[in-house]
Amino acid sequence: MKALPAWFDGLKYSDGEEATNPYTGDTALLSANELAMYDYIKGCEFLISIVGHESDKAQSSISMMRKALDWFRVANPRAYMILLD
Repeated sequence: MKALPAWFDGLKYSDGEEATNPYTGDTALLSANELAMYDYIKGCEFLISIVGHESDKAQSSISMMRKALDWFRVANPRAYMILLD
C-alpha cells in the first residue's frame, strides 16, 4: 500500500472498501490510503462547486486536488481510470 504524502491532511482510514464512480456506476476496490485520498479528492470537488472556481479557497482546493490526483494516478492507475478519469 502506497503511503499517504506528508502534505495530506484529510481523514485516514484503517480499512479500504469499494468505491463507485457516481457517473458510470463502475466500481474499484481501494486500500485504506487510496480510499482516504479518493474521499479527499471528492471533498475538494464539492468545495469547489460550492464556492465557485474564482475564489481563493477554490484556487487552493484546485491546487491540492491536482496533487491528490497525481498521487492517486501513481498509487492505483486502474482505479484512477475507473473512478476519476
